[in-house]
Order: sequence, then structure tokens, then C-alpha cells
Amino acid sequence: MLVPSCHHGGFVLFFGLGTLWLAVALVVIIGGSAAAGVAAGRRLRDRPNASSEPVGVVQGALLGLVGLLLAFGLTMAVGRYEARRALVVQEANTIGTTYLRAQLLPEPMRSRSLELLKDYGDIAVDLAGQVPFTDRFDADVAEFDEVQRELWAEAGRAVEADATGTGPLTYIPTLNEMIDTHSERMASLRNRVPTPVMLLQVFGSAIAIGVLAAYLALLGKSEATALIAAAFVMVILFVSADLDRPERGFIKVPSTALIEARAAMDLPPAAGP
Repeated sequence: MLVPSCHHGGFVLFFGLGTLWLAVALVVIIGGSAAAGVAAGRRLRDRPNASSEPVGVVQGALLGLVGLLLAFGLTMAVGRYEARRALVVQEANTIGTTYLRAQLLPEPMRSRSLELLKDYGDIAVDLAGQVPFTDRFDADVAEFDEVQRELWAEAGRAVEADATGTGPLTYIPTLNEMIDTHSERMASLRNRVPTPVMLLQVFGSAIAIGVLAAYLALLGKSEATALIAAAFVMVILFVSADLDRPERGFIKVPSTALIEARAAMDLPPAAGP
């Protein structure tokens, strides 16, 4: 199981768990709460003058509140997932455009920049398949920084060699946009559902399911309804957490756009110096 380094902003709830351990944690918390609720409800039912009305009022209010929390948390996770997916496409587009405009640079900056951009594309494809923030991920990020510096240095030399030329003037803004887009994508990987929201979702759901199970047991009805509700809540929590764990779980951001952009670089350059 890969665990992110603590120097990346601290532990974020569920982010460092493998898929199996995430499922186990949710089953233990939600399922354990349901079991405890059933046990508590049965004990209360055996007492004389036991009343289910107060428990019914509480469980109704809690289930409504938890429904809102689950919807809010899922919306946040989906929004972050969609932002990451859009930035992958945007980065692929900026890499492709930068590669095309680099073909207009004077030699030898043209050839050097084209090779550096191929390396940049290779790193981008590899990074898309890495789990943030593992050692392999950190190594790719460091390589990105190095290649960006080299590309900018070559761009500076191109401007010195042809200060008024169309090639350098059109290439520089695109290169800058490519670097900015990469920074935005890295920021999107760090932008996850806040830990307090996840805690409120998980433990709020656990309490609501526990009270529901206690209420059903107190009435002497089948606890199957509580178990079904617990399973439904666990699925929602699992999906919400999985959406917020890039390349770690079942739901992953497609890297097809980056792969296609890199493959296009293997074709002969469309323009000469």
C-alpha cells in the first residue's frame, strides 16, 4: 500500500488507503454502527415502558441531514474529478501546440526544443499514471521542472538569435501557457475534499445508520432495512472517496489525450526552421 509523504500537506482522510482498505474501513465504521444500533434497540425494547417515539424523531432528522451531506460531498468530489480530467486535455493541447510552434524556431534551438518537448510529453504520460504523491510521482515532477527550465533557456536563446522573428514571438506565449497549465494540473491533484467534510460524512452517516437500526430493533421489525441503508451509504461514501483519489482507486482520469499528443510528436515535423 502506497502512502503519500507527509511533506505534501499532511494526511488527508482515506487518500492514503488502498482500495481494499478503504472498503474495509467503511464496512467497519458503517456496519459496526448498524450492529451497535441493533443491539441497543433490542436492549431498549426489553425494558418496560420503552418508547420508540423519541428515537423515531431523531433518526428521521439525522437521515435527512446525512442525505444532504452525502449529496454535498459527492458533488464536491465529482467537481474535482471533472476539473482534473479537463486539465489533462488542456495540457495535452498546449503540449501539442507548443511542439508545432517550436518547429518555427531558428536552429539549433529548434532541434533542441523539439527533443525536449518529446521528453516533456513522455514525462506527462508517465505522470498521468502515477499515484500522487509517491516517490515515482515526485521524481516525474522533478523531471518536469528540469525540462521546463531547459525549454525556457532554449526559448531565450531563440529570442537572442532572432529577436524580431515570428517564430520566437509566437512560441514564447504558448510555452508559457504550457507551463502554467501543468502548474494548474498539479494544483488540481492537491485539491481534494477537505478532511472535516469527509469526517462529517462518514461519522454522521454512521450515527444516522446506528439510530435507524436501533429504531427498527426497538419496534421489533426486521433490521434488513437498516442493512440495506448501510450498504447504500457505504457505496456513496466509497464512490466519493474514490473520485478524490487520482490513480489510486477504480475511477481514474483518462490520459488518452496526453498519449495521443505524444504519439503525434513521432511524426516528421510539419514545418522547417
